[in-house]
Amino acid sequence: MLDGVTLTLRPGETVGLLGPNGSGKSTLLRLLAGLLAPSAGVVTLDGRTLPQVGRRATARRIATVEQHAHTQTELTVREVVALGRIPHRRAWSAASAVDTRAVDAALERTGLTDRAGQSWHTLSGGERQRAQIARALAQEPRELLLDEPTNHLDIQHQLDLLDLVVGLPIATLIALHDLNLAAMYCDRLLVLREGHVVAEGTPADVLTPSLIKRVYGVRADVTHDPGHPVIRFLRRPPKP
Repeated sequence: MLDGVTLTLRPGETVGLLGPNGSGKSTLLRLLAGLLAPSAGVVTLDGRTLPQVGRRATARRIATVEQHAHTQTELTVREVVALGRIPHRRAWSAASAVDTRAVDAALERTGLTDRAGQSWHTLSGGERQRAQIARALAQEPRELLLDEPTNHLDIQHQLDLLDLVVGLPIATLIALHDLNLAAMYCDRLLVLREGHVVAEGTPADVLTPSLIKRVYGVRADVTHDPGHPVIRFLRRPPKP
């Protein structure tokens, strides 16, 4: 349950959504995507509520990448990525040249061009996550919502993915567990705890030892490299 959360996303900005498990990160992302209806309050696009915008128009505007994606259907990687074009097509219509170019560009940007004809079921967890990112990019959204997209990725692909995301000229909200990645890549942070916003601001303003202790229950040292804070977690004192 979320209570009193207010958030505005701006074009070209990457906002990091932080908080421990169960703090409400996934729920907030689903509310913003229109996958859940708020019991109080509203989600708006350009001043209009999501019901006023309509499901199809919302699907064109907002792309989501959730933590886990599964399908029992035998699909190739290209077919999975092409699902991002569905909101732009009429029912039962064939893919257009515009759709093909969008899918090709998304595959290339995520490094999956050579896997386009491969079965989805043969991909590793990290490759499946990259395919879901490609599907979202093929949608050509104005708002991108990502729920812990760096899960299952090795360090190189974590950095590659976040380099890609922050370079997009769209509003991005990304839930992350890694505080150092959030500090490196996000323009602004929103920290949730038990459904409430406990901090919002730049990484340098938000990621303090006291905040980390209060939200995560761990001790940390925070130093500052040029441009962003660096967090070093401290071991718990040994029990007597």
